[in-house]
Amino acid sequence: MNNYFIKEEKIRFKHVDYAGIVFYPRFLEMLNDLVEDWFEEALERPFSTIHETNGIPTVDLKVQFKKAARLGETLTKSLWVKNLGGASVNCGFRFADENNKTCLEGEVTVVNVAFNEERNDIKAEVFSEEMKEKISKYLFQES
Repeated sequence: MNNYFIKEEKIRFKHVDYAGIVFYPRFLEMLNDLVEDWFEEALERPFSTIHETNGIPTVDLKVQFKKAARLGETLTKSLWVKNLGGASVNCGFRFADENNKTCLEGEVTVVNVAFNEERNDIKAEVFSEEMKEKISKYLFQES
């Protein structure tokens, strides 16, 4: 069984351009919100506490814009894990409109990093076994 993290988002005036369709950078903000919500709600690791000692930067992003989304529509945003590495996680995502038509899809890879203030650097840090277990619940298993 595959688990997807799903959130809905209503397209608001702040998301759209003069033509009334979502301005493409707003889609990326919505994606970032989805990743942040996944970490907080599903993985129990809110960004507010992660960023005290660590970070989860996006290191790779592939996006395909399939269809315009319009003011007033509600999108269903889905996220799942395609690959879990030691310190990285590659996720697939899809934003669908109210008719289940894909507006946006792609992949995002984030890396768990630790901050070292003494050396003033950032270095990849392996996820804990507990975190790997939580993330694995969203691993897509092809039938």
